Amino acid sequence: MIRLKSMFTGIVIATTSLISINSAIAADYPPHTINMVAPAGAGGGWDLTIRTVAKTLKDTGLVDANMPVVNRPGGGGAVNLSYMQTQSGKGGLISVYSPPILLTNLTGLTQYSYQDTTPLARLITDYAAFVVPENSKYKTIKEVMDALKQDPKSVKIGGTSAAGSMDHIQFLLVAKAAGVENLRNIDYVSFQNGSLIAQALGGHVDLISTGLGDVAGLVESGKLHALAQTADKRIGTGLIAEIPTVKEQGIDVIFENWRGLFGPKDMPKEAVAYWHDALQKMVATPEWKAALKRNGWDDAYQDEQAFTEFLGDTNTQYKTLIKSVFGR
Repeated sequence: MIRLKSMFTGIVIATTSLISINSAIAADYPPHTINMVAPAGAGGGWDLTIRTVAKTLKDTGLVDANMPVVNRPGGGGAVNLSYMQTQSGKGGLISVYSPPILLTNLTGLTQYSYQDTTPLARLITDYAAFVVPENSKYKTIKEVMDALKQDPKSVKIGGTSAAGSMDHIQFLLVAKAAGVENLRNIDYVSFQNGSLIAQALGGHVDLISTGLGDVAGLVESGKLHALAQTADKRIGTGLIAEIPTVKEQGIDVIFENWRGLFGPKDMPKEAVAYWHDALQKMVATPEWKAALKRNGWDDAYQDEQAFTEFLGDTNTQYKTLIKSVFGR
C-alpha cells in the first residue's frame, strides 16, 4: 500500500509539473516580436494582405506584440517556404500565402507544400484582374485573346509570382478557356522585386496579371485600365464595380485567389490557440470589414481546422488544373 501511494504521489507531481510547464508556455505567448511575412516584394497582394492584418490587429488591440512586416521574395513564395522549415516548432513567424503554396509544389518549383506549415486561417478571397496602362491599344480582354490566337508571342504578360505559379496560371486558364493554343509559347515575365507596375507603365510588358485588390487603387486613379476580372459577378464599388467579368466577355471561367495565414510546421498548440482567438475576433471588427470593402476582397474566413481541410481538397483540384494546362 505504501508503494502504491508513493507511485500515485509521483504521478500527481509529474502531472502537476507538466501543467505548470504548459501554463508557463501559454503565459509566454505571444513573444515580444512576431514577424509578419510577405513572401514577395512590396506592393503585391501578399504584402497588402499581411500589412492589413498586422495593422488591424494592432489598431484593435487584439495583439500587443510588435508585428514588423518582413518581405522575403523569391520563387513565387518558395524561398520563404524553405526558410519557414528552419523555424519548425516556433511561434514567432506568421506568413501569408495563397494558391502558390500549392502550385509551386505541384509544378516542381519546391519540395515543400502547405503540409510543411501550420495553417492558421483562411481570410479572404480576391480575384484575378488583367490590367493594362491607360494608353494601351487593348481595350477588352477579347482583343488580347484574339492577338494571342494570331501569335502567342504578340502580348507580353507580367506578374509578381514565378512562372508556373499564381499570376501565370490564372492568365493561362483564361487563355485556354478563350481558345488560345500553344499556351507554353505565351511570354510571361515575373517581377518579384516590386517593379511590376513601373515595368507596365514604362511599356516593358503589355498586360499585368495580378489580384484585383493589388491594383484597385491604380485603377481608380486612372493609371491602369482593367480589362476584366475573374469573379462570377461584378464586385466592389465605383470604378471597380465597372470592371467586367471574363464570363461577360464570352470566356467561361471563374478563378478565386484565396489568401490565408500560416505558421511554421509543428507550431506550439498554445500559439495556434492564440491565433485562433485573435483572428476570429479580428474578422468581426469594423476595421477589418472596412478593409474588405476598400480592397475589393470577399470575406472567406475559415479557422485552422476548416482551412486545413480546404487546402487538401483544393490541392487535389489544382493537380487536375495543372494537368489540363501543362499536360502533366
